[in-house]
Amino acid sequence: MIELQDILRIYRDEYLKNHKVSYQQMKVMNAVTNCRTAVLGAHIDKCDECGHERISYNSCRNRHCPKCQSFAREEWLEKQRQNLLGIQYFHAVFTVPDNLNIVFMQNQTKMYNMLFAAVSETVMELCADKKYLGAKPGITAILHTWGQNLNYHPHLHCIITGGGLTAANQWVNSREKFFIPIRVLSKKFRGKFLYYFNKEKLNFYGESEYLKDSRNFSDFVKALYKKDWITYCKQPFGSVQKVIDYLGRYTHRVAVSNNRIVGMNDGKVSFNWRDYNDGNKMKLMVLPADEFIRRFLMHVLPAGFRKIRHFGVFASKDKSKRINLCKKLTETKLIFAVVQSVTDKLAKILGKDFNLCPICKTGHLCRASPVTATE
Repeated sequence: MIELQDILRIYRDEYLKNHKVSYQQMKVMNAVTNCRTAVLGAHIDKCDECGHERISYNSCRNRHCPKCQSFAREEWLEKQRQNLLGIQYFHAVFTVPDNLNIVFMQNQTKMYNMLFAAVSETVMELCADKKYLGAKPGITAILHTWGQNLNYHPHLHCIITGGGLTAANQWVNSREKFFIPIRVLSKKFRGKFLYYFNKEKLNFYGESEYLKDSRNFSDFVKALYKKDWITYCKQPFGSVQKVIDYLGRYTHRVAVSNNRIVGMNDGKVSFNWRDYNDGNKMKLMVLPADEFIRRFLMHVLPAGFRKIRHFGVFASKDKSKRINLCKKLTETKLIFAVVQSVTDKLAKILGKDFNLCPICKTGHLCRASPVTATE
């Protein structure tokens, strides 16, 4: 099986000869390349029955590494299960016009923050309107920057509660279908985003340098106002478990997972992708390794940037008190608050007998001692 690690290990040096990379991109390349190798050190696993020892190499734990997201995802989901309410949830997606892509690339932290602010305020303000809900919903927003073909495509996936908490601390359920008209949602989102876009001090260079001229910038913004901003809502989740399943797929996803990579041959990388413009057909894309790496690195996030954020009922301030009240009002069963041990999480990811001793077949391998990393 060809993995992202294999592609970087073989083609990284050649890529670096021809391309400049940021410090953060270099850090990600090194982490993925060295993941679970002697470079990051190791530890000894010892069988609790026969004493057999095995060296296991440490993982990089970088959030862009496809190998290291499974355990992080399970830990995150465990916390979210404790906050889920026994109600319906909606999935909304907010995208921006592609002529903003270059500005996003050059001002990532500012533009991503702007996207979160515009989306959260749009949903919160419309939900506060009694015409639609008249209450404060719970929102979990997840930033993705890629499309299926690995091109740059910043957008937010939002999980929104089908109801909300009123100022009088009463719970109001929404209609079964999404309770805010999509055209209203899109127009308000566009207005919110462009309001912040006009106010923010941004960097323009290269392809976007013409925007330094105030007249060009004004014309650019006017053109954005005329565009239809694509916002859509998918069918509501059928059950709370489906909300969990969805979150598990989306929250800790990286630009390209190892199971999508099909092959690597003659300096080219092939991977599967879904073409949404052609009936969601699954297709094979073949790219020069150089271009594949370039596309992957476009999706490296700024250091410390939070790509998952919570708003409304799920906001961090007084969250536990608010969630407990909402659980009571919605008669949510406590069965959702399930805590798993580290072993249980690993068994779920890797299989029931993931640490079964290969020698005696009865004992289990447990961490015994660390091994110093190589120079």
